Amino acid sequence: MEIKVPDIGDFSDVPVVSVLVSVGDKVEKEDPLIELESEKATMEVPSPNAGTVKEIRVKEGDTVTQGDVIMVFEASEEGDAKGEAPKSDAKPEQKPAPKAAEGAKAGSGDVHGEVVVLGSGPGGYSAAFRAADLGKKVVLIERYSSLGGVCLNVGCIPSKALLHAAKVVTEAEEMSEHGLNFGKPDIDGETLRKWKDSVVEQLTGGLKGLAKQRKVTVVEGYGTFTGANSIEVETSDGKKTVTFDQCIIAAGSEAVKLPFIPHDDPRVVSSTGALELDPIPERLCVLGGGIIGFEMATVYDALGSEVTVIEMMDQILPGADKDMVKPLAKRMEGRLKAIHTKTKCTGVEAKDDGLHVTYEGPDGNSQTEVFDKLLVSVGRTPNGGKIGADKAGVQVTDRGFIEVDHQQRTNVPHIFAIGDTVGQPMLAHKAVHEGKVAAEVCAGEKRAFDARVIPSVAYTDPEVAWCGVTETQAKEQGLKIAKGVFPWQASGRALSNARSEGMTKLIFDPEDDRVIGGAIVGTNAGELIAEVALAIEMGADAVDLGHTIHPHPTLSETVNFAAEMFEGTITDLMPPKKK
Repeated sequence: MEIKVPDIGDFSDVPVVSVLVSVGDKVEKEDPLIELESEKATMEVPSPNAGTVKEIRVKEGDTVTQGDVIMVFEASEEGDAKGEAPKSDAKPEQKPAPKAAEGAKAGSGDVHGEVVVLGSGPGGYSAAFRAADLGKKVVLIERYSSLGGVCLNVGCIPSKALLHAAKVVTEAEEMSEHGLNFGKPDIDGETLRKWKDSVVEQLTGGLKGLAKQRKVTVVEGYGTFTGANSIEVETSDGKKTVTFDQCIIAAGSEAVKLPFIPHDDPRVVSSTGALELDPIPERLCVLGGGIIGFEMATVYDALGSEVTVIEMMDQILPGADKDMVKPLAKRMEGRLKAIHTKTKCTGVEAKDDGLHVTYEGPDGNSQTEVFDKLLVSVGRTPNGGKIGADKAGVQVTDRGFIEVDHQQRTNVPHIFAIGDTVGQPMLAHKAVHEGKVAAEVCAGEKRAFDARVIPSVAYTDPEVAWCGVTETQAKEQGLKIAKGVFPWQASGRALSNARSEGMTKLIFDPEDDRVIGGAIVGTNAGELIAEVALAIEMGADAVDLGHTIHPHPTLSETVNFAAEMFEGTITDLMPPKKK
C-alpha cells in the first residue's frame, strides 16, 4: 500500500524536517512517520495502518503537499490496506453515553457534535483539541474569524510583543549610563503594529491548521443556548443550530465599563484598543494600576507618551505583596508623569481639546487633568450571563460566574464550564488546564482539577511574579510562616545585566520547612516563578531547593539562594541570625 500525505490544512509545499522511520521498520497504526513544518505549524504524519516500511520516497528538505506518496508499506495482518482493523466477533467496550436532559433534541440541528466547545480561547481550543485526540467528534464555536480568543488576538500575545519592543527601547536608553549611546529611537507605529499583528496571525493560523488536522468542526458566530442540548449560532450565513451530547462553556470575559465614562468616544479605549497604537498619544491616562493597566503604561511610556496612572487601592498590582511591588513602583515613578494610589476617578468629560479626567486623592481634594487618550483597565467581567445558559438549566450567579465542581461540571451533568466564566484568577494558563480536565472527563477518564498553585505574572519592567501563599494572605488568615529573601544586589548576573533592583522571596511552613509560596521581582521573573510553583506542587522543602545545583551565574540561582537564606547556609551573603 502507498502512504500519502493526508489533509494537513491549508498548506502546500510543506518542508519535511525529519523522517522518523527507516526501511524495514515495523510500525503500528498512528505511529508518526515524518515531521513537517510550515511557517505556522509543526505537524507529524501518522501511519494510517500497521505494517512494515518497504520504501521511503521522501527525505529531509523535500517539500510535500496533500496526496503526495511518502512511503510504501506492506500491510500487516492486523489491518487491511485501508487502515481498518480486522473484524472481530468481540464487541468493543462501550463507555456509557451522557444522560441527555428531557426534551433535548441532540442530533436534530444543522451541526451535531459529541462535544461542543463554546469559545476558542486558550482554554476552549485546548478542550476541543484534547477531546478530539481522545476520539470525540468535536464542534468548536467561535464568535470571531480567528481562533484563540482574547488572549491570542487582543490580549496576552500582542501585549507581550509590544512589551518586548518597550524593553528594547528602555534598555537601549538606560545603557547610555554605562557608555553605550544609541540615540533617541525613531518609532514607526505602523510597522510596529504590523509586526505585532504578524505574531498574532502566525499563532492563530497555526490553530486553524491544528483544528483541521484534528477534524474539529469550527462554526463561526455568536452562540447562545436554546436548550439543554442545543446552541443557536448567529453566523454570516444566518442562524444555525448546533446540538451536542456534552458541552464545555469557555465563553471568557470582557472589560468592565464604568457608567460615568464616555465609552463611545474613540479616545476612550480598553486594553484591546490600546494595543492598536492608533495613535500614540502625547498624554495618556491609565485608569487602573493592576496587571493589564500597568503593562500598557509600560508600553506607552517607552513609546514616548506622558503617562499618568490612577489606582483606587493603596498600591499598584494589588494582588502582590507590597515589598515585591516596591522596586517596580520606584523605577516607574522615575519614568511616568505620575502614579496616584488611593485615588478615585469621579468623572470624565469629552471635549475638543481632550478628555477632562477628574479624580479625588486620599486627602479628599479633587483635581482635573486633560489627556489625549484614556485607557480604562479596572477589571473584567465574566460572560456567563450573556450566553443564555439559563435556557440549558445552567445556574449563573448575579455577577455572571458559573459554579463548577472539581471536574468542571456545572449543575447540569453533561455541561461543563472553564476559564474566566468559572471564577478567579482570570488567567489563560488556568483555563488551559481546566479545559483539558473537562475534555478528559467528557471522554470518560477519571480526572479532576487539583492544582495547588496558579502563578500570576505582571510583565512590567521589572516583572513581578508570585504563586502560592503571599505574606499579605498569611497575615489576613493568621497563618504562621517563615521566609527566605535574597536581594539581587548580591547576584552577579543581575549586576552584569545592570538590573539589580530585584529580589526573590520564598515562603515556608515553619512546621516542616516546605515551600508554600514565593514571589520574584526583577527581569524575567515570569520565567523564574515556575520553579517555585513546581516546588510547591512537589512538596519540596528548603533543603531540596538549597541542595539543587543551579547554573552560575544566573538569575535562577536566586531561588537557590533564597532557600539558603532561610536555612542559614548562604555564603554569598551573611546568613540571617536564627531566632
